[in-house]
Amino acid sequence: MDYTNQKNPQNYSQMEDLKTLDLEESVSETIMRDLKMIAYKLKYVLIPKEQEDNGKELRNWDLWGPLIFCLALAMTLSFKADSTTNSSKSDVFAIIFVLIWVGAFVVTLNAQLLGGKVSFFQSVCLLGYCVFPINIEAIIIAFIGSYLPFVVKLIPVIICFAWSAYSSVGFMASLVPPHKKKLAVYPVFLFYLFLSWFSLIV
Repeated sequence: MDYTNQKNPQNYSQMEDLKTLDLEESVSETIMRDLKMIAYKLKYVLIPKEQEDNGKELRNWDLWGPLIFCLALAMTLSFKADSTTNSSKSDVFAIIFVLIWVGAFVVTLNAQLLGGKVSFFQSVCLLGYCVFPINIEAIIIAFIGSYLPFVVKLIPVIICFAWSAYSSVGFMASLVPPHKKKLAVYPVFLFYLFLSWFSLIV
């Protein structure tokens, strides 16, 4: 089938409509479409002000993006781990991988107990995409951290932690009653704080 005359989708909903063409797509076309979908959603993390619709596009969840960023962070930190740490590379990889998925479950459960209307997969999608800034921090520290004093390494850690938290808080706060927003976002801060701190000390 010829796709050259098709218009580029302007939002994720239009991307969803293209899934009817899956059976006639080649593998490369399917991969490129999924990568474009991930890049489109990542925009809402890189530019939090784009979330004027309370993360409507992130509500159309997918797990490819969160899985990629989860694996990227786990591999970066396990690569950074060496004989000077108390944990082996496999231990670090397992800790990060499990922490992200279990942490997403806990944050979702907390929001639901507070009266929020959110599915497990929506929450995982949001939290997974918002791990991206911590990926950037982990890469920076992994490659040049050994040449920097501890205080200097704290700068990208704080910036990327604030970036991840700010990107996700607006969405999570919109899911619960106004008087319970603080209780909903508190676990989110803890979630990203632990990931940021762990990437610094590992």
